[in-house]
Amino acid sequence: MKPNRSSCLSLCILAIGLTMGATASAQSSPTAAELKNAAAKAPTTADLQKGDPGGTITGTINDVPVSDSKVGPTLPDVANQVGQNKIGINFTWTLIAGFLVMFMQAGFAMVESGLCRVKNANHTYMMNFVVYGCGLFAYWLLGFAIQMGGAAGNANLGGLNPLSSEHTLSLFGKTWGLFGQTGYFLSGHAYDVGVMVIFLFQMVFMDTALTIVTGACAERWKFLTFCVSSVIMGAVTYPLFANWAWGGGWLSQLGSNLGLGKGYCDFAGSGVVHSVGGLTALAVAMMIGPRIGKFNRDGSSNPIIGHDISAVLIGCFILAFGWFGFNPGSTLGASANGNLRIGSVAVDTMLAGCTGTFGAMLYMWITKGKPDASMSGNGLLAGLVAITAPSGFVSATGSAIIGFIAGVLVCVSVAFVENVLKVDDPVGAISVHGTNGLWGVLSVGLFADGTSNYGGSWNGVTGSVTGLFYGDASQLAAQLIGISTLLGFVFTFSFLLNLALEHFVGHRVSVETEVAGLDLPEMGQLGYPEFVFRPEPEFAAA
Repeated sequence: MKPNRSSCLSLCILAIGLTMGATASAQSSPTAAELKNAAAKAPTTADLQKGDPGGTITGTINDVPVSDSKVGPTLPDVANQVGQNKIGINFTWTLIAGFLVMFMQAGFAMVESGLCRVKNANHTYMMNFVVYGCGLFAYWLLGFAIQMGGAAGNANLGGLNPLSSEHTLSLFGKTWGLFGQTGYFLSGHAYDVGVMVIFLFQMVFMDTALTIVTGACAERWKFLTFCVSSVIMGAVTYPLFANWAWGGGWLSQLGSNLGLGKGYCDFAGSGVVHSVGGLTALAVAMMIGPRIGKFNRDGSSNPIIGHDISAVLIGCFILAFGWFGFNPGSTLGASANGNLRIGSVAVDTMLAGCTGTFGAMLYMWITKGKPDASMSGNGLLAGLVAITAPSGFVSATGSAIIGFIAGVLVCVSVAFVENVLKVDDPVGAISVHGTNGLWGVLSVGLFADGTSNYGGSWNGVTGSVTGLFYGDASQLAAQLIGISTLLGFVFTFSFLLNLALEHFVGHRVSVETEVAGLDLPEMGQLGYPEFVFRPEPEFAAA
């Protein structure tokens, strides 16, 4: 049977199309001959031996590993090198950021010790030193798997495909993540280059949360109980909420499952790190009680002055420096997927710290008559805490506003915690991290401007994170659910775990130990052995 004219015309068009496509492909893709020609024209060893002061001939096609030395470089070889370069850049950026966050431990140690009395300096420094080991060990054993065991899919770090098992619950016809199930001991399939990178980065974030508690409970916390409490927090409390927010858990699914914005959004951890640490600090500080002499019989409070304001302010600068790992590092890369926004994240971080300092300093200057140094330092930290969640989603103007509000808020919160709640917090950790962590989470739902583009989606929902002021009220709803979870679950869970420790071990040192100072009774050595201590005020023994 003869084909009709219509069929012949269709076949001709198809043939022409295939020919043109093949020609275009050949023109756009380098041939093996072209790649070999490029390799032949590359600088020779003799050229490189003459030196390359301008850096114009170092790094050529001859530096691309080839699969077959007889054939030379091929298109797959070049493409694989491009992919490895992308992942290598992102690995390097994430690791360096993690190293910066680890150095924040030194800043925390200086701030906390400086705000405490000299007789407790060694004990306070040791808590900040040992918390690193306690947290790391617990996170390696258990915490990392709970947090990140179901977090596969991050294209910045090669996919993290070994982390592919999340324990889920089916509810209202939707699947909700509860906790991860792979990565214990970093063994088995978790013995993977990408998994190691994300482990290091997430571990130092976890350890920051643990360190917050030591400040609020300083000068009266048993060292043994502190160690056990830190291990429990690093193994269970922190990883659970971190999974819900960052590990594919149910808070991150509020957008995909319920249509609430892009789900709970916390770019670098105002909620996950700082609120979890601050609310745990509140729970333990309430249980352990105030330092001897902090409150009078009529409920009024007495100032207990720290021994070294210079250490406090130097520590604040160290923390501000480390925050450049905390926030910009949370892109988990510097190449592709919208990661060039790291510059904006860094500037937002700087601005919020600056305006936070101004907010606290002006508030104290106006209300107390002097620009209090310790509260100015806390204002810097409050601004940095508050911008941590929204730093990847807001403009420079938005970050400045968020930081200034945080600076004022920390002063108001410190007074509220001390005079209304009657909780003794020697360093203001509850207000800096707890209160302003919650403010940071809330500010995402208000100030996120919809301009960020991290691969075209966030938490599996297409589009950019957009807050109420830019047209998406549902994002605010997701953030409020996150805040409710922090207040309702994290605080309660932390309180109950530490209540068990109170029953079996006890949190507080004896009266004699507290009055004498914790350095000798608890640690066996004074922090400053050449200092001559002044007698405690009479109310100290009351």
